[in-house]
Amino acid sequence: MESPEVRRRTMQAVKSKNTAPELLVRSLAHRMGYRFRLHRKDLPGKPDLVFPGRRKAIFVHGCFWHGHDCARGARVPLSNRDYWTKKIARNRERDCAACAALALSGWTYLILWECDLVNEKGLKAQVRKFLNA
Repeated sequence: MESPEVRRRTMQAVKSKNTAPELLVRSLAHRMGYRFRLHRKDLPGKPDLVFPGRRKAIFVHGCFWHGHDCARGARVPLSNRDYWTKKIARNRERDCAACAALALSGWTYLILWECDLVNEKGLKAQVRKFLNA
């Protein structure tokens, strides 16, 4: 087991913006010719990529942090389980509220999960289909 101090430093190093999965999706969308804005604070949930002219937004979610139903997302740390269970539940509630608010204001959104980013061909098709719909 790592000490609380080591764990604290590890958790502080986790970023919420410009993560590796997000950078991968941004690079792919840019190479496909799409132009976007980043983390618009005036939109619910501050989507990772925003396509204002299309009124579309993309969220790139980490499986653990947003409680995906894949193996990585279903994993709960052994220590402080109650805290992590509640934290991830709050994240999921916040995500649902942000998506509902976006939809109410006439935006469409796509959630891309970290585990789905390994298949670049499939990811490219999914992004293209979403943005051209």
